Amino acid sequence: MPPIDVSARRGAPEDTDADTRVVGLFEGEALSDQLLQMLVGAGEAKGALRKVAVAHEEAAGGESWRRVIIAGLGKRDEFDPERARVAAAAAATRAKEIGSTWLSWAVPAEEEGAATGLVEGTLLALYRFDRFKTAPDEEGRVSSLELVSSDADLAGEVERARAVAEAQNAARDLQNLPANVATPSFLTDRARELANTHDTLTVEAFGRDEITAMGMGALGAVAQGTYAEPQLIVLRYAAPNASGPHLGFVGKAVTFDTGGISIKPSAKMQEMKFDMSGGAAVIESMGAIAALGLPATITAIVPSTENMPSGRSMRPGDIVTAMNGKTIEVNNTDAEGRLILADALCYAVEQGCERIIDLATLTGAIIVALGSTHAGLFSNDDDWCASVEAACTATGELGWRLPFHPEYFELTRGQYADLTNASEQRKASSIYAAEFLRQFVSDRPWVHVDIAGTAWGLGRTYVGNGASGYGVRTLVELARRAGE
Repeated sequence: MPPIDVSARRGAPEDTDADTRVVGLFEGEALSDQLLQMLVGAGEAKGALRKVAVAHEEAAGGESWRRVIIAGLGKRDEFDPERARVAAAAAATRAKEIGSTWLSWAVPAEEEGAATGLVEGTLLALYRFDRFKTAPDEEGRVSSLELVSSDADLAGEVERARAVAEAQNAARDLQNLPANVATPSFLTDRARELANTHDTLTVEAFGRDEITAMGMGALGAVAQGTYAEPQLIVLRYAAPNASGPHLGFVGKAVTFDTGGISIKPSAKMQEMKFDMSGGAAVIESMGAIAALGLPATITAIVPSTENMPSGRSMRPGDIVTAMNGKTIEVNNTDAEGRLILADALCYAVEQGCERIIDLATLTGAIIVALGSTHAGLFSNDDDWCASVEAACTATGELGWRLPFHPEYFELTRGQYADLTNASEQRKASSIYAAEFLRQFVSDRPWVHVDIAGTAWGLGRTYVGNGASGYGVRTLVELARRAGE
């Protein structure tokens, strides 16, 4: 999908060359333009969130007409960047339907974060993935977006929002690619592409033999069943003005998960191409962080492999040894994500990361607990978890913390090894998986984010039910706040 040109302008909203102007309307308030207000009075235009109406007016110079979309913003005292995303998505969808090519949004005055939400909501809503269609959708395409304020300079905010939204859409591209294209080596190539674009980014990638030599027996065990070369992808970012702690971003990237010997049912198995969503978010967030020059030091680690059944696959009952020396009974080969993350988290500790966050489509149980509204948060450190939760809230990528307790740890104890990757008791499955991961972070402050319910099927207006790119906005926000 070609990028959308995004710009900011200070001045009168009506002084634009765009073919479509967008005007926001709060519930219970009136528009200053009397002709447009007539539509409000007639009940055709409404201030309720997601409501849109289309009118026409003379364009600048009076030689032609242009469209005006009146977009409902909801109640003013409830308006925030998330509602701005929703309103922008509704307007962008309508604009596409009526053949608009250039949108000019009048940013509501004095509403903090409104421009960010409008840019993100528009770019995310207009995303489409048609790479493999021989006859792509010929419906009209919006190619330009202008944000207008009568008094504020929005250029910096608009540019940040554009970079983040484009990174999120790039993560959605990675998610949507089929597993025969988006292999572990493909993800490595994408990481290298980003590193070649930004001087502050470097990349290393370790293959099967190197993974084994590094003592990563858990990642190696999952990878042994596939003929595709596994990869441990490491992206390093060091800004010249970096301050704050050394951050570790870890993203699970199982590029296709059959379940291995503990094979999954065939229904919806095609969705298991999305099991690399955490890795996609980590890779693309690093590109946005580098593009924006945020003041942080970050090591991003993406363990990537397929989980396939073959004559050489790991078996239920196998015992493997992780990088930190802990032994693990593999009682369910479909609980592979926690195995590859175990070694990746050990590596983050070895690399000196002082604050660690991992993103993973880890458990179906988190969908039962939280649906697709919140991701699950699990942490060994209250302050770091509060920082992550604040970043989630600020970006609209909501997270909800679930508890740890010594009784949960008891469930992870193995009969023949230190740990088992799947308890026969099947209690508190999402907490169990997080408790398992906690054994590999030493004493470093760490947050695990279970995104199985939010990586796709989120259902929000601006991303629909497909790949969402969840986590990109949160990771960029964490990097932005690193020096505060």
